[in-house]
Amino acid sequence: MASLHFCSECNNLLYPKADPDRRVLVYACRMCPYDETASNMCVYRNDLLTITKEQAGETQDLASDPTLAHAAMQCPKCGHHDAVFYQDQSKRNETRMTLFYACCSCGHSFTDPAIQREKEDTGGF
Repeated sequence: MASLHFCSECNNLLYPKADPDRRVLVYACRMCPYDETASNMCVYRNDLLTITKEQAGETQDLASDPTLAHAAMQCPKCGHHDAVFYQDQSKRNETRMTLFYACCSCGHSFTDPAIQREKEDTGGF
């Protein structure tokens, strides 16, 4: 894993740079001529999520939020017919918009049961 390196002369951040004369990767300072040979050849790592699952996020005290809209959605936990709804907080481009509901009575967070049945009928798509 790549880590941050600092100049031992001026304490500025060292940046990865190829040294064509020695044909090695070095970490070089942009403020002074200091450089050091890299022990790890990894300068950047991009970990992609393999499983994307939308989660409800923080749902505490949502029922008292005056900016959220209310819906006559029945809570699967307590049966109350008033819930506030909001959109997924992850803002990923590859997933469709999912509305989450939070019961105004018990605070339970859930999605629309009709959408869950639709996913099951189409095989999860």
